Amino acid sequence: MRSGGGVWGAAVLATWLAVWLGACTATSPLPPPGAAAGTLRERIAALALGQVEFGSVSLLPVRLEHSRLAGPFEDGGRRLYCVKTRMYGRTFGKPERPKIVVRDEGGALSVLRDEDDVCEGHRSEPFPELDTAAGAPA
Repeated sequence: MRSGGGVWGAAVLATWLAVWLGACTATSPLPPPGAAAGTLRERIAALALGQVEFGSVSLLPVRLEHSRLAGPFEDGGRRLYCVKTRMYGRTFGKPERPKIVVRDEGGALSVLRDEDDVCEGHRSEPFPELDTAAGAPA
């Protein structure tokens, strides 16, 4: 008895790999030529939604609520934003609380890893663009 997936298995693997690699990219994708780039807040929300921490590769549907954005603020000559939210759906009961740090380099956005401590002490404000982009009620 053969356990290989054949062509179907290869297609599933290729699709999974493409989704996973897309989620692992740290920079925001460029908009198509002629398309509106959106506001900076919308671009930050799109970048956050592409991260694994925010459910980009979850098999279960997730819902984001009470999202907050801090920034821009300067830290060591870098212009940073902190994004926090409550994510429901992947766990039962308590929500997950993902957080990322976004760096703005002249309009190019990237996610900084292992920089959670820079978010402490900065005033945040509601970030409905993230909740709305994720499909939560506005």
